[in-house]
Amino acid sequence: MKTILTSLFMMGLWLMLSGIYKPMLVGFGILSVALVMVIVRRMDRIDGDHVRFAIKPAKLFLYLIWLLVEIAKSNWLVTRVILARIMPIRQNLFEVPFSQKSDLGQVIFANSITLTPGTLTIETEAGDFLVHALSYSPTDMDDLADMDRRVSEIENGAAV
Repeated sequence: MKTILTSLFMMGLWLMLSGIYKPMLVGFGILSVALVMVIVRRMDRIDGDHVRFAIKPAKLFLYLIWLLVEIAKSNWLVTRVILARIMPIRQNLFEVPFSQKSDLGQVIFANSITLTPGTLTIETEAGDFLVHALSYSPTDMDDLADMDRRVSEIENGAAV
């Protein structure tokens, strides 16, 4: 059932992204999806490496809406810095602790930091990320702690 649902999702995504519905191309798309699924199933039998998505979908949806608002606010601040007559750049490298239990939660948090304009996750250490900020302010740590808390709320228990 999982293979069929994954195949249908991949076919739908392929059709949506290609936008071409000619029979020969749709046939190639179906063959491509089938080949990928055969390879994936074969790889699963050999290594047994699985990623479990232990997240709360409703919380993830609310988090993504919140993140889009934060990205817009950050875009505005970076635009003000760039367009200022004298650029008020206060670059800083600092460590941001994370509280996520799963790799997926840590990836969501690190990518959320990087998606927010003016900040970049540079390195992952045990228990924290090294972050670069274009225009650092003391409130950045509070904002990142809030983001960390929100990402931790998405997790649905321990995941492998």
